[in-house]
Amino acid sequence: MKTSAQIFREPASEALLPDLSPLEEIYATRGLPLPPVARVTPKEMPEPARTLLVHNSDMTSTLENFYHDRLRVRVLGSRAAGFKYFRGVALNLEGNGRLVEFGATKVNLNLLPAAAQDEILREEQPLGRILAVCGVRFASRPAGYLRVLADEFIRHTMGLEGVHTLYGRRNTLWDAWDRPLAEIVEILPP
Repeated sequence: MKTSAQIFREPASEALLPDLSPLEEIYATRGLPLPPVARVTPKEMPEPARTLLVHNSDMTSTLENFYHDRLRVRVLGSRAAGFKYFRGVALNLEGNGRLVEFGATKVNLNLLPAAAQDEILREEQPLGRILAVCGVRFASRPAGYLRVLADEFIRHTMGLEGVHTLYGRRNTLWDAWDRPLAEIVEILPP
């Protein structure tokens, strides 16, 4: 009989996984290995994960519409390197504080107006809201869907105990000239 860790470590090839670079960056800054991740199809995801992840919208507006509440961001760590800005975040509902997403983002600041850059670096608002308020037009194009075995970092961030299989996606936000504004890994709690 296979253990959960064995099942997650057996995808046919890492090349089949989408680029996980934003998540890899956050883990590397903490000196941690990535949790076990496998690629999944939308059909393999349970609800409500499928509804919340399989679309071409940003997650800020999707989660706010689903939960009928605004999101607040808690930055778990960030780093700027030239015009690249990386951050790990927990998105919580304003009303009750419930965590609704664990994410990692790489933003190409040089592709954004100064007002959006400033807001991102303030680290007080979710990216989707910043882009909307600053009038930044973008297209959201998911590159793949993920099944993640929650490790200690994710369990601690989400306030979980025990073994948890989580679902997420790798997404890119593209500007009007088809340049990547942001690369994002978004993982939902159980």
